[in-house]
Amino acid sequence: MTGRLDPPPFPAALTAARLRNHSRLCVGLDPEPGALPAGFSGPEGIARFCAEIISATADLVCAYKPNLAFFERWGAEGVAALTEVIAGAPKEIPIIADAKRGDIGNTSRAYAEAIYERLGAGACTVSPYLGAEAVAPLLDHRAGFAFLLCRTSNPGAGAIQDLLVDGEPLYAKALRHFSPWLDSGRAGVVIGAREAAAFGWAARLAPTARILVPGIGAQGGTVEELAAAVTVEQAERVVVNAGRSIIHADSGPDFASSARRAARALRDHLEDALAAVGERHGHGAV
Repeated sequence: MTGRLDPPPFPAALTAARLRNHSRLCVGLDPEPGALPAGFSGPEGIARFCAEIISATADLVCAYKPNLAFFERWGAEGVAALTEVIAGAPKEIPIIADAKRGDIGNTSRAYAEAIYERLGAGACTVSPYLGAEAVAPLLDHRAGFAFLLCRTSNPGAGAIQDLLVDGEPLYAKALRHFSPWLDSGRAGVVIGAREAAAFGWAARLAPTARILVPGIGAQGGTVEELAAAVTVEQAERVVVNAGRSIIHADSGPDFASSARRAARALRDHLEDALAAVGERHGHGAV
């Protein structure tokens, strides 16, 4: 068990952190061994590294998103490091476990227990393309919230996710299929920052869903592209993830200070650009 037992429900915690820190920024904790500062190596080193990143940025973010693969690569010691990182994060900042899980029911129940009860994360990412029963345990768990991969930011995503089915892209079919969870606030969606068409489909098919947005920073997307793609309502609900461009902004001894500067700059840029979305449409700041 972790030090984050019985955290507040993810949606409430996310909203509280967003308002308290005036931030839509989620920092991705994806520590690359070759980019770590001197003296930070192995599982123990990545745990200390992530702890310093969190300490330097906790007043600038609405969430943290550790990618489980960057810890699991170290085996049992890496999982222990991940557990330590999550347990040491401020309880008022929600954790999204970037796990991309999905499997048959009993396996998915085991995933839910591991992520929500053992690691203490408040949310996770899941793949919806195995069908509802494959991710329902992660969506319905009393302590959980799941972001469904909808239109992702990786270069090859369109080869599958953009396939037309009855005149609609496959990801739109996923939005329709999971509408009970999206409409009830049990789930959100993942849409890459450059995928303007997907934001349009989500505005129609999942108008109240929270949207986790990768792709800004190291992946080449820009705040301006995102601001041009979202509706006023979506601008209020986006959670924008940035990992490498913040945590690996500097590999020298002042890496934590550099991460803070990068996080502050992106946080402020997002707030200004997304507030302007509302102003353009006559709704005032969002």
